[in-house]
Amino acid sequence: MSERQYVIFKLDKEEYGVDIMHVKEISEFKESMKVPNSPTFIDGIVNYRGVVTPIINLRKKFNMELQAVNANTRIIIIYLNDKQVGFLVDDASQVLTIDQKDVDPAPEIITGIDQKFISGIAKVNERMVILLDLEKVLSDEEKKKIEMM
Repeated sequence: MSERQYVIFKLDKEEYGVDIMHVKEISEFKESMKVPNSPTFIDGIVNYRGVVTPIINLRKKFNMELQAVNANTRIIIIYLNDKQVGFLVDDASQVLTIDQKDVDPAPEIITGIDQKFISGIAKVNERMVILLDLEKVLSDEEKKKIEMM
């Protein structure tokens, strides 16, 4: 029996999980500085603990309706190819331990080339959580653009 811990976050009413081993930190929202000619899904950059950190708006990246920032908005900080990157989410307030036997592969209908970052669907009691690999959310070309910021 193999268990992993996941940081659970929300976008709209959906719950997503990311392996806690990939998460450096969860931060409260900080206003970002806009960067000219950056990809549309990048809100800007912030100075996070002395490191210039690009902020990726997951709502924009996933083509979801935008929502105003509120008291629950969080930034999930990860390392992407040795570069610190933040992902803007609606809420991130829970860590769940999920047994791998409770994780199903992503249904074929969503396993197209654009959905390669979905690592599975977890069933936790009556909830379903979409498990993501945040390192695969960006294409190689998008990663290069971020590294150059």
